Amino acid sequence: MDAGTRHSHITILLGVYGRGAELYLPDQLESFAAQNHRDWSLVVSDDSPNGAFGDTLSAFASRVEQKVDYRPGPRAGFAENYMSMVRNAPKGWLAFADQDDVWHADKLERAVDALRNERGPALYCGRVSFWDGANGRRAEPRYTRQPSFRNALIENISRGNTIVLNTAGAALIRDAANRVSDVFAHDWLAYLLVSGVGGRVIYDGGPPVLDYRQHDQNEIGAGDSARAQIAKKRAVLRGAFRERMEMNLAALTACAPLLTEENRDILSRLKIARANGLSGLPSLARIGLYRQRSLGTLGFWGASILGRA
Repeated sequence: MDAGTRHSHITILLGVYGRGAELYLPDQLESFAAQNHRDWSLVVSDDSPNGAFGDTLSAFASRVEQKVDYRPGPRAGFAENYMSMVRNAPKGWLAFADQDDVWHADKLERAVDALRNERGPALYCGRVSFWDGANGRRAEPRYTRQPSFRNALIENISRGNTIVLNTAGAALIRDAANRVSDVFAHDWLAYLLVSGVGGRVIYDGGPPVLDYRQHDQNEIGAGDSARAQIAKKRAVLRGAFRERMEMNLAALTACAPLLTEENRDILSRLKIARANGLSGLPSLARIGLYRQRSLGTLGFWGASILGRA
């Protein structure tokens, strides 16, 4: 680890909520303490009704050298919990964390190594291992297509629990957080914005950077079992994906002055094509939207034909 890596201070933003946190949070905290990259601090926003985790965090803070800041959350959903932390975060690098994962010791080190030469807005994200806490781990398949705004508009490849933003990327997300009132997910917005302003999105296709614990209380889990895939398709038919698209497009419209001219044009064309329904499909096709996997792209087109995208 060179001098540039050692002196990149990262503020970790951790949202916690009562469901399952009492079981899983200690393992996550221990994985922070075990990071090879030592220059970090921790901000914890507790969205639980009773603020139940103060003692756990105080005990952790008393035995680590890093600063730990514990505060009540806004109690307006998981996305707003993270956006509120972003709005109030100090200048510098940011990382997002979930309460129930276990980071690998090299997670922050790898992110800093990937981002250290980036001066413009940049986002690092990586692969995870799906894990139920007891049985073997299963590495997430790699993405093979390049990250881009055209991909981000219909798919999020940047899992929030793997994201690290450099100083310029963090400043961009902070600016956006002060412009938007409601978002579907903080991590998807980060991917949209960094790619939308022409920044660098670095997807690490190497070994997984963390164990992504799967349990009944996940806000958004792996979702790749047959049962989960059926549930996803039913949700799409009920309009869930279209609602997410609407929220993302509203947030991007609020942040349009930040986007490149080309991506503002793409955003405008996408909104017009969606508004025109079936007659807008040819225009939609010319935009060149894609998901990382062919079946996923086909699924998007199926949803579009049915008016559910």
